[in-house]
Amino acid sequence: MRGYLRNQNSGAGKEIDETDFLGPPGAGKGTQAKILTEKYGIPQLSTGDMLRSAVAAGTEIGKKAKSIMDAGGLVSDEIVNQIVSDRIDEPDCKKGFILDGYPRTVGQAEALQTILSSKHTKLDAVIELVVDQNALVDRMKTRVAETIAAGGKVRSDDNPEAFAKRLVEYSEKTAPLSQFYAKTGLLKKIDGMAPVKEVTSAIEKILH
Repeated sequence: MRGYLRNQNSGAGKEIDETDFLGPPGAGKGTQAKILTEKYGIPQLSTGDMLRSAVAAGTEIGKKAKSIMDAGGLVSDEIVNQIVSDRIDEPDCKKGFILDGYPRTVGQAEALQTILSSKHTKLDAVIELVVDQNALVDRMKTRVAETIAAGGKVRSDDNPEAFAKRLVEYSEKTAPLSQFYAKTGLLKKIDGMAPVKEVTSAIEKILH
């Protein structure tokens, strides 16, 4: 999940900034997103949910997405970008929002800049949760073992091998976003291995 937290109000009294979360799977972005959405009363927007909603609503862009998905194809960046742009125009996003799963690539990040510029806003900070990927794999192994011991069912993709593959995919496709945002001077790095409350506190210091 890449989380983008936005406040449309400008000037004095601004409570939160325009922020993008970066970090590999298991870095704790979802946990921090949940804390922020509850504290600031803003929606967490999943690209998957947005696609399904657009399709269900029968919007023009939703129809295009549906035809592609029905044919087994991948929805293009152009369509995803438009769906994101349309969604953040809705009333519940006026105070801000967190994007889940977007941007995934530098191309989408560039599109996001254009989208936000057209809405007269921009990112104020990009926060990267820095983690030890080997430690994340160990956490996954422990979690799977605990789930099995408790008699629970482990998802097919919730295993160390699949998780390690997701980390490689992140490094190849998504990690370049860190370099992209570092060049803009927006990137702020936080120790994602710290306790949850400490990570939250560090994030809020940046947002304020």
